[in-house]
Amino acid sequence: MALPLLRSASTLLLHALVWGLVAVLLWAQQPDYPGPKPTEFWLTQAVVFGLLVGVFYLNVLWTAPRLLYDGKAWAYVALNAILVLAMLAIHQQVEQRLGVPELVATAREAVLNPPNPWSGPRPHPQLGPEEGRPLFNTGVLLITLLVLGIATSLAAMQKGQRDAESRLELERRQVATELSLLKAQINPHFFFNTLNNIYALTLVDADQARAALHRLSRMMRYVLYESPAGHTRLSQEISFLRDYIELMHLRLTNKVQVHFEMPDPLSPDPFIAPMLFQPFVENAFKHGVSATAASRITIELRQPTAHAVELCVRNTVFPDRPADDDEPGGIGLANTQRRLDLLYPHAHTVRVNPRNDANEYEVCLHLNL
Repeated sequence: MALPLLRSASTLLLHALVWGLVAVLLWAQQPDYPGPKPTEFWLTQAVVFGLLVGVFYLNVLWTAPRLLYDGKAWAYVALNAILVLAMLAIHQQVEQRLGVPELVATAREAVLNPPNPWSGPRPHPQLGPEEGRPLFNTGVLLITLLVLGIATSLAAMQKGQRDAESRLELERRQVATELSLLKAQINPHFFFNTLNNIYALTLVDADQARAALHRLSRMMRYVLYESPAGHTRLSQEISFLRDYIELMHLRLTNKVQVHFEMPDPLSPDPFIAPMLFQPFVENAFKHGVSATAASRITIELRQPTAHAVELCVRNTVFPDRPADDDEPGGIGLANTQRRLDLLYPHAHTVRVNPRNDANEYEVCLHLNL
């Protein structure tokens, strides 16, 4: 709301400056002699001012957008040439009809050469071609060209602003579309893996399978009603992550240790993009769990400040399992990185350590909200 108001105020100021400049230039055209100028002269200048206003806004609103910036430069030049000639002709006609040259000459003569009571009456001053009267007023010509130049520049500036706004709107829509596609890829991938886990659990423990289905339904409700909003509270994202971890933990053996460290419940609760942490945790469960060997998954979620979040996920590395092992249809962390680039440009860092000192794969995300 503030930007359009600011733009409107700056536009009004610009127009006021333009017409103030034109008024000063027309005022400076007054005849060079002391004393008051004829009323007809100021009336002529007022007519010129009105015509200049018409020429200016005709160029700004129609001539430049429809002709010059629509590939019809020749028509733009021809039309403005006609406007300039029309301005000069109308100015000359108004001067002649009002008798401005004769009135100005009379007033100048009266001021510069006051009448002598001892001499006879003087003849009325006449102006004509023999006195070198110009065919058109050079001042009016220059002012008209100046107004046309300012109008064209203003139209170009407005066109540039509209083009920039169109590009920004197009980029915004492209980003929104890409984010929707990325989320559409992440969500089915997550549910595909989760349903496989529940299917395996039904063969072992029906009660635990029912509990898993209840958790899954709660998580689906979060995805359906919170995720489309584009933002959610950090506490809700943590609850979703806890449900996911406990759901995945149901199918793990005693050889797998899972540690989840959460922020203090009294910590600030900022808004965050939904389902942002889940792919990192899912990747740990996918690559850091073995049915035969001891393994460990550590998930640490911290809040260093009120508007910063850090997530570190570590999982055991198995030499016989390649890092890029993935199920058909899986997407890994590439889309999550792309989503971070779109949602938090220059406000996040992702640090990956394929094998730390504890023989663990480690990925840490620092996010400024």
